[in-house]
Amino acid sequence: MKKIIYILIVLIMWSCKQDKKERLSSEVTATPTPMEYAKGFTMEKLANGLTIIKITSPWPNAEATFTYALVPKDLLPVISLDRDAYQAIIPVPVENIVVTSTTHVPALEALGQEDKLIGFPDTKYISSEITRERIDAEKVKDLGKNEALNTEMVIDLNPDLVVGFGINNENKAYETIQRAGIPVVYNGEWTEETPLGKAEWIKFFAPFFLKEAKADSIFSDIAKSYNQTKQLAEQAKSRPTVLSGALYKDVWYLPGGKSWGAQFLEDANTNYLWKDSKETGSLSLSLESVLEKGQEADFWISPSQFTSYKGMIESNRHYSQFSPFKNKKIYTYANTKGATEGMLYFELAPNRPDLVLKDLIQIFHPELLMEHNPVFFKPLD
Repeated sequence: MKKIIYILIVLIMWSCKQDKKERLSSEVTATPTPMEYAKGFTMEKLANGLTIIKITSPWPNAEATFTYALVPKDLLPVISLDRDAYQAIIPVPVENIVVTSTTHVPALEALGQEDKLIGFPDTKYISSEITRERIDAEKVKDLGKNEALNTEMVIDLNPDLVVGFGINNENKAYETIQRAGIPVVYNGEWTEETPLGKAEWIKFFAPFFLKEAKADSIFSDIAKSYNQTKQLAEQAKSRPTVLSGALYKDVWYLPGGKSWGAQFLEDANTNYLWKDSKETGSLSLSLESVLEKGQEADFWISPSQFTSYKGMIESNRHYSQFSPFKNKKIYTYANTKGATEGMLYFELAPNRPDLVLKDLIQIFHPELLMEHNPVFFKPLD
């Protein structure tokens, strides 16, 4: 009889725990995190303490949506989730992380979480002095190339989280990592079409470290700085014409009129000569068509990988026909590099668009920002 009573007590206690788990998981009142500019993800905080992140634009023209549940570690014993409803369930805060794009590194540093980074593909492309010190101290492992991620090394590191990015829904490396029980989440900030849209993705990283308030404050300061700088540009008395890009194998690539690069030029109060095109990425044009439209441009911004006038003329003598070449009005980010030749622009610019805009305004309207020290864009050598 005593054994029967004991079993009944155990069953009742187990049933109560299950009821508690079910009750907590059914509290679905959600508070969305406001997104002012970013369009590629949504985030909401549930009444039971969970954070739900939905990536709606993991890559251009994606039809798939990825949904992730972030569960505070102290709630894991009492939260019941339908695992089929999520691509990954991540206990937070994470203690160590692998990221796969240099644009992810500044977000970690801004949140004060750079010490959580333990692996990265092709570490030579990282320019940040803070993270380079950790790489040199072998605290951040090189995981091969991003297009051929060394999955054995990733699995051996056993990070709490891998933040990846993709150009489509086929990534065998990520599938292998997930099968090993390591959650992979997609970051699609690179698909955003506006400078502030990209920068707002710091809010994506924040809940993995329980740093939402800090991310909100950081982004608020960046957006305020950007918008104030944009308003300053509106005071300019001139609106110079601008050419961009350069030839690669007989094709001239330059920003489409709806791209984030074109948005920078619009907000800097310039007349970008291809602003009316509808592309959100790059335009692919012939030398002849660019020469016809852009020969008399006032300025030339971002001439691909070129860092000097000598290098340009050695590559193609026709560059010398453009007025900005003749007048030495070409500016590039390609000669601003880190210790291992990684370009700072590709790493930091998406996270700090306010600094990019200040650089551009000093170039186009120097009277408005006399004391600004250029961060990315500098005159061609």
